[in-house]
Amino acid sequence: MIKVVGVRFKTAGKVYYFDPTDIDVKLNDFVIVETARGIEFGHVVIGPKMVSQDEIVAPLKTVIRIAEDEDFVIHRQNKAKAKEAMAICEAKVLEHSLEMKIVDVEYTFDNNKVIFYFTADGRIDFRELVKDLAAIFRTRIELRQIGVRDEAKMIGGIGPCGKECCCTQFLGEFEPVSIKMAKEQSLSLNPTKISGLCGRLMCCLKYEQDNYEEILARMPQVGAIVKTPQGRGTIVETYTLLETVKVKVRLKDGTDDLFQFKIRDIKITGDFDSSYQKSVANNEENSLNELKDLE
Repeated sequence: MIKVVGVRFKTAGKVYYFDPTDIDVKLNDFVIVETARGIEFGHVVIGPKMVSQDEIVAPLKTVIRIAEDEDFVIHRQNKAKAKEAMAICEAKVLEHSLEMKIVDVEYTFDNNKVIFYFTADGRIDFRELVKDLAAIFRTRIELRQIGVRDEAKMIGGIGPCGKECCCTQFLGEFEPVSIKMAKEQSLSLNPTKISGLCGRLMCCLKYEQDNYEEILARMPQVGAIVKTPQGRGTIVETYTLLETVKVKVRLKDGTDDLFQFKIRDIKITGDFDSSYQKSVANNEENSLNELKDLE
């Protein structure tokens, strides 16, 4: 077991483990640490704890010291310089007529590197831009292309729910989200209803997916022939969270009627009416084809 602390460098950013060595690091301390990018200023969001070797990404970097007053001053100055650098870079992008959008700029704490984050539709030849920026800032320059999800996380905004984007507030890492989740949760497959500000599927589709999968494992499919208190019938619709199904039952007088039952009140016979499932599948296929680009 190894003693570590968890440090975050951005709000809702990824948490990285560091070796506190013999420094008395506590939760919510601000620290100066050594990273692969250089010396950085970070916030301790996980206090000292023991973890197994499997949880460590080698090599484990160390905490240099707890941040002092001078370090806070440098950190604020770096943020101010980053805003200026962003304006300069945007002007240079226009000058070189590059099809790219500068999203964010970061200075490493020791000012050994300036990192420019940008989005673009494809590959960009920014070699001349890097030369110009290096001449202006006289330090190492890194241009890093990011995706639309990362852009939304950095910029932030208000989601369809009326709250600030989850990725900006607390999601340290993006979890895979698929159209299958929207389908299994019986959500509208309209792209405007299930996509976030980034234009991709909303991250919150993941939150309840485990519960849906657990319930769906018990739910019969549309088209299944079942025995009900009203007689034999065919399932024509399911309601996952309610754990109920709508069944089309042939009555004694020869007419059909629809009834809703809890899944505990029906019994699956093992027979199947494929015509219902084909109809549902065709409708879903048409909708899913329109949503492939959202994942």
